[in-house]
Amino acid sequence: MDPVPKIDYYRNTGSISGNKLNRPSLLDIHEQLAKNIAVSTGSVERVANGESTAGDETAVSKEEENKTGFVKFGWVKGVLVRCMLNIWGVMLFIRLSWIVGQAGIGLGVIIILLATMVTSITGLSTSAIATNGFVRGGLGVIVIALSVVVTTLTGISMSAICTNGVVRGGGAYYLISRSLGPEFGGSIGLIFAFANAVAVAMYVVGFAETVVELLKESDTLMVDESNDIRIIGTITVVCLLGISVAGMEWEAKAQVILLIVLLVAIANFFIGTVIPTNTEKKARGFFNYQASIFAENFGPDFRSGEGFFSVFAIFFPAATGILAGANISGDLKVMSMVSGFGPLITAGIFSATLSSALASLVSAPKVFQALCKDNVYKGLEFFAKGYGKNNEPIRGYVLTFVIAMAFILIAELNTIAPIISNFFLASYALINFSCFHASYAKSPGWRPAFRYYNMWVSLFGALLCCGVMFVINWWAALITYAIELFLYIYVTYKKPEVNWGSSTQALYFVNALDSALALTTVEDHVKNFRPQCLALTGAPMVRPALLDITHTFTKNNGLCICCEVYTGPRKLCVKEMNSGMEKKQAWLTKNKRKAFYAAVAADSFRDGVKSLLQASGLGRMKPNTLVIGFKKDWRSAPATQVENYVGIIHDAFDFELGVIIIRISQGFDISQVLQVQEELEKLEQERLALEATIKENDFEEGKRGICGFFKKASSLNISKHETKKESTINTMQSMHVGEFNQRLLEASTQFKKKQGKGTIDIWWLFDDGGLTILIPYILTLRKKWKNCKLRIFTGGKVNRIEEEKLVMASLLSKFRIKFADINIICDINIKPNKESWKFFEEMIEPYRLHESCKDITTAEKLKRETPWKITDAELEAFKEKSFRQVRLNELLQEHSRAANLIVLSLPVARKGAVSDYLYMAWLEILSKNLPPVLMVRGNHKNVLTFYS
Repeated sequence: MDPVPKIDYYRNTGSISGNKLNRPSLLDIHEQLAKNIAVSTGSVERVANGESTAGDETAVSKEEENKTGFVKFGWVKGVLVRCMLNIWGVMLFIRLSWIVGQAGIGLGVIIILLATMVTSITGLSTSAIATNGFVRGGLGVIVIALSVVVTTLTGISMSAICTNGVVRGGGAYYLISRSLGPEFGGSIGLIFAFANAVAVAMYVVGFAETVVELLKESDTLMVDESNDIRIIGTITVVCLLGISVAGMEWEAKAQVILLIVLLVAIANFFIGTVIPTNTEKKARGFFNYQASIFAENFGPDFRSGEGFFSVFAIFFPAATGILAGANISGDLKVMSMVSGFGPLITAGIFSATLSSALASLVSAPKVFQALCKDNVYKGLEFFAKGYGKNNEPIRGYVLTFVIAMAFILIAELNTIAPIISNFFLASYALINFSCFHASYAKSPGWRPAFRYYNMWVSLFGALLCCGVMFVINWWAALITYAIELFLYIYVTYKKPEVNWGSSTQALYFVNALDSALALTTVEDHVKNFRPQCLALTGAPMVRPALLDITHTFTKNNGLCICCEVYTGPRKLCVKEMNSGMEKKQAWLTKNKRKAFYAAVAADSFRDGVKSLLQASGLGRMKPNTLVIGFKKDWRSAPATQVENYVGIIHDAFDFELGVIIIRISQGFDISQVLQVQEELEKLEQERLALEATIKENDFEEGKRGICGFFKKASSLNISKHETKKESTINTMQSMHVGEFNQRLLEASTQFKKKQGKGTIDIWWLFDDGGLTILIPYILTLRKKWKNCKLRIFTGGKVNRIEEEKLVMASLLSKFRIKFADINIICDINIKPNKESWKFFEEMIEPYRLHESCKDITTAEKLKRETPWKITDAELEAFKEKSFRQVRLNELLQEHSRAANLIVLSLPVARKGAVSDYLYMAWLEILSKNLPPVLMVRGNHKNVLTFYS
């Protein structure tokens, strides 16, 4: 039954807001219904009307949610409260009076506008990213809009959302990693989590300095100022850790209380500004609102070496100037004097610093846990584990506590503060760049519900953040970029196995598509020819040696497509083919083979290869050479298989492809070895499972005292015997593998090994356009083959040996191909010796028709019944060619028996004239009892040129 559209079909497997449902596959709908499935008319009508069983599924979803007890916050408590605490607390409440005192009203407004511009752009980018799909705990458009309005009014960054970890599942890390991929996300996530952990120390020190200032006023210091800050900071962090570990709901309640205190303190401050001043306040510089004082304070009055950008750095929200306490200790008395009720100002400052510290203490572990869950850094899985109904990162809390305590005890935060500030700014820059990059990649999956963004404005915001980093502190910016680059390179090198559909992937596709289309407008040129191979490997892991030798001359040089043809019942073939596509491509990637995997389902092997020859590739990136292994079992195989094999070679020539047939002594197919290995692995798994079961039983019985002890002893005896038995079986099977498949295993890896000093012998007997000489030349460029010299063998006349050598040497020098030796073979066309010819005749004897020994009627009947047999007429017509193949093998045995590799011109059989078995006999006798042989025939179009 066709399912109706439903959100549960589109959820991720780990979704916390509902259960993922699996829709019926296309095969389930396309194929006939199984006999055991009963479909009632009523159920079909319900599905058609969109009723289905949605109620039942929803009930299951709710039941799961109730079971887990996952706590969710609304947009007010979960987002707005946290943003307001960060903005009103640290920005307006603590820093603004100091900013205006230093920069004056005029430059103060410019600072606020500049910060607002940077953070508003970041806010827009965050909105676009957060609304493009479902961000876990992400913010809706209304929340983002409210936050951006607040930032515009107060000059505060929208990026506070990310720094407070409001975007659950990793905050800024989650947004960046899902947009730009694990390389960017992993690098920024680690430094972002560390920055938040250090920010806890900085906020707590700010709180502790305020408390110490009050103790100092009342002359009640415990030890001295520095040590009192450490003591109070330590106690504060322990208390904040307790609130965080208690759970997110307790942390949220604490934040609400702190917000109320902060709001009351702010209101108290504004009320105090309109209360008529007295003589004491005037003496201390407070005169209420007066135009003359406004004009006097409009210009800057920088003190203590401060300047515009240093003041901007202090103001910039939650990213720079985190050491808030150091900037306010001298202003506490003034603020208390201006307010309506002085102690409320102190309470407000406590609220501001503690709320920011608490937010950072919650944010750092959450970001770090998300990073560890993604397994971007292999050694950090320990911190991915969560506890309780909210999956709280307790281990992350402890780590953050340790980092914060370390920096509180060091008490030298001024040195590291600029670096931490730039860590935050780097994350803001990447949020902006994520928005730009996702828009630029033009992926159909980029559909943010928030429309009020522009990709170029986001790019400008990213560049502006980078510029601000250098303006604030150039050396801290360089350190930040160096750390981020190091982490980026590390993650790129490790290549974590994640797929998040990032815009980087989308851009790869766009670039590849553009390049492929651009390539179609470029005409082929002989100088740019490169072997683009269609290798009939079957499953790549089944014939690794065939893939290895092909990959050797296509790696970083040309196209390589590993092809497999499925024959048999179409339904089973298609199912098997579809299920194995990703697995086999993944095998190529894992084994660092720069190749593609392609498969087709066809009625016959030849039909499948014919489809691949015609349809493989894209634009100019199409195969021009067919690579196939020699059919070693042609004498025992059914005639249809031999016909298909030779037919494939004919088809390749028909489609104007070159052909390379490769033969090694042991053959390429190692499926038997793989099957034995798979069986051994299964046996090993069964043995381990058995041992684990026995150990569990022993443990249970061991609890029952002395009786259990004796039972345990007897069971251990049994287990030892069973283990010995299993081990004997495994040893026997290992010996079996060693006896029967050792040579095959060695042969399958021979092209992976570095070839020692030796030769590649090239028997260039026919001019095929140069492919026969180009392939070995490319091989010598590879590390594995660079110690091998090229020896050239070609035919010639006895009385012109030196002239022929000079001609060939001249040709190769014009092609700029180095060679060690040239041999002119003059006796190719003489008859082979009797023993060799007798062996050839005996080989083809089972496939001969011998029609000349029979009457005409019988002969005609045999021709119709066995058209694949070699007739006497055919054998006589091609006797000279048969002589040549046999003679060539004798010469190859004489000259090239010790070569590392032989590259030989492939003989071509005329269609309809040479039978399949005679052609296979030629290939057999030509390459018999030799080192690895490549029989090569180009498509007779030039692949080499001596023109520049």
